[in-house]
Amino acid sequence: MTATTPNTSAVDTCVNIDKCSVDKHVKQKPSTHDYTAWPSTIVLASNNPGKLKEFQTLLNTFSGALPGGQLPAASPSQPLPSIQLVSQSTLGVSEAQEPHCTFIENALAKARHAARLTGLPALADDSGLCVPALQGAPGVYSARFARLASLSDQERWGFPTRISTDAANAIRLLEALAPYDNRRAYYFCALAFVLHAEDPEPLISYARWWGEINHTPIGSEGFGYDAIFYIPEIHQTAAQLDAQTKNQHSHRAQAFTQWIAALHERFSLIQGVPIASPPM
Repeated sequence: MTATTPNTSAVDTCVNIDKCSVDKHVKQKPSTHDYTAWPSTIVLASNNPGKLKEFQTLLNTFSGALPGGQLPAASPSQPLPSIQLVSQSTLGVSEAQEPHCTFIENALAKARHAARLTGLPALADDSGLCVPALQGAPGVYSARFARLASLSDQERWGFPTRISTDAANAIRLLEALAPYDNRRAYYFCALAFVLHAEDPEPLISYARWWGEINHTPIGSEGFGYDAIFYIPEIHQTAAQLDAQTKNQHSHRAQAFTQWIAALHERFSLIQGVPIASPPM
């Protein structure tokens, strides 16, 4: 069928700026970190305690072995060295601005911001839901999709007085997608890791978790759009999955696994340690 593209554009404007140079007016905390050594402490560029818990769980899950059974250390008996994740909020760092139109640029801006103010290596993510039929919306505006709608629509939904932000975001998405037959969608996660604020070669990983937008919410787990994000292969929405199952399939888990592998490769090369090859 042919449908007119709904007005899902955001009212705020993306800008293309070099955060690496723009943030140079911010006083950088001196660092005594050894950039040739495995990073034992990494600041997570988020003030969300739930995200810290999720990332620490992923770290504990993936630190024993790399994808495909590849051993992460020179000796098969040695696991990856431990990493302690510390939320930036515990170090007095506020949330960074996210002015960009892409997940990768926003993640990198947040990582550089946290590294600059803490003097520590930093990991950041930016993620959201993308619907091809809606030209990728809500995209980087996933968390504030409803807030960017007209005031009349917000009043009609009872937002924010009677329903939550997640519920209002889902309602706006379902209404925008109503004219379309193709309901395919994917969660996207971009991770950015920097050893220091001026790191010229940040580690970037990203992944997509494909599914479909369900017509009605199902499930009570998770957050965001999980209740309407249906995964045909599992026959459930993301909100019906327990944490262990979600961490085996999600966009964030996939991107995190790639990052662990890239981090291991980076420091193996820095230290001149042979990189184990995946089994044939």
